[in-house]
Amino acid sequence: MHTIPAASRPIIQLAFVALLISTASIIRSVDGVEPPSRQYQNRLTLLTDPQPLLADYPDFVQPVIERTRYEAPTLVDDPGADLHVRAWRFSYNARGIIEMPNNLRADQTAVIVVHPWGIDDGQGWRTPEPAGVADFCTPEKNHLAGRHTSLVINPLLKQMRPYVSLVMCSLRGGEYPVHKKIYRSIRGTPTEEEREEGWRELSEILNSFDYSGDPLPESFEISTDLPVADYFKQFAGLQPGDKYNNKGFWEMPIPVCGDIDVEPNDVVIYDEDGYPPLRDFLKQNGVRHILLTGYATDMCFCLTTAGYKNLSKDFNVFLVGDATLATFPANETPRYATNAHISFASIDQLITQVSWIKLDATEQTAQRR
Repeated sequence: MHTIPAASRPIIQLAFVALLISTASIIRSVDGVEPPSRQYQNRLTLLTDPQPLLADYPDFVQPVIERTRYEAPTLVDDPGADLHVRAWRFSYNARGIIEMPNNLRADQTAVIVVHPWGIDDGQGWRTPEPAGVADFCTPEKNHLAGRHTSLVINPLLKQMRPYVSLVMCSLRGGEYPVHKKIYRSIRGTPTEEEREEGWRELSEILNSFDYSGDPLPESFEISTDLPVADYFKQFAGLQPGDKYNNKGFWEMPIPVCGDIDVEPNDVVIYDEDGYPPLRDFLKQNGVRHILLTGYATDMCFCLTTAGYKNLSKDFNVFLVGDATLATFPANETPRYATNAHISFASIDQLITQVSWIKLDATEQTAQRR
């Protein structure tokens, strides 16, 4: 048997890898899988006296004010574009904010709402008393988020729904049998009769639960040596478990927030489905662009199945900066927390706002879907 000298093996292995890469490149080119490319001219033109960003809803988001702002050339430029989305990002190296126009096809765009939990909204699922926590963690904060959904997100969905490929919502956990009766998913669409039956079942499930948990402790033991550490061990600032929420609270099916007018063709994705099925479903529906909205900017909006950390690997993602809210402990308003987290995201994400999303709303545009 002929053997290869040990000293030659690394060279041969590298040559073999290079051959595989070259072959794969040729195959991609022949099959037409390799996407076309263009040379992007990264010209930055200083803007004079620009207005604050995200300034349309100051009750929910503190406007972004940065001294140095630039205009860059168009980034996304689809042939036959009918959806125009101006966006911005921050660059430490450019030492300022960079804005650019984008021209998208609406029928290749999906609008996704991350975690619009239906809590404290009259559907039955509600914050346990006297000390339970869920979603934005107090009934008052949940009501504020509901107002934001009603005033900002729901109108955007109504505007976009006739023209975009998909409107989607994501929910925590998995798909319960009652969900399957109410919402379209990546697996199927219920009938009108199933929806009516599902809503009755959901109401019964949510309204039959005992929304009462333990009160706050009146006293607890701490050491004399490390009383601060022991204090927080015994009385943590966020305890969403059975003690305060009652056993079974997190096993109930969460509905989509009642402030969203869910339509039969809207799709609900569940976190337990995982990202690959969501990615594949979007691609099967011809989606290339995502307008991302929802909750919470610092957590689910970023890190869950439909969060931007996943989606930005495979799609052109635009975070709608005034259509999201961050959690806001120790504050009566989310405006500063949302500003901070959207600003941080802008280092490697594009940010837009509701008033920057412009449709060429023609009959032909709607017929493309």
